[in-house]
Amino acid sequence: MGLWFGKNLGDAMLAWEHLDHIEDLYVSVYGKANQRRDVAVFYRHESEGRLHCEVCAYFSPAAVELARAAAAEPCEQPSQDSLSLLVGSEACWTALFPEHRD
Repeated sequence: MGLWFGKNLGDAMLAWEHLDHIEDLYVSVYGKANQRRDVAVFYRHESEGRLHCEVCAYFSPAAVELARAAAAEPCEQPSQDSLSLLVGSEACWTALFPEHRD
């Protein structure tokens, strides 16, 4: 499907500022009315067994320009388990995760 990008945003209590920044970048790069099904940013709280969780953002392959602006690194496609859509069309779920069920 293509190369995804990820960025660890750090402690969940402080990550909202980073998420807001990514939303602002999205609007500046793609515009408010972007309806492309392949451009999206997701996020997830991840703890990996630690006491405190961190927030990780995942940029779809077509969001490469946004990923670069946010200094995200290449990564594998994330599992859709516990992912939340930060920015992008709701239609991206079925476009990017064909196994997704509403």
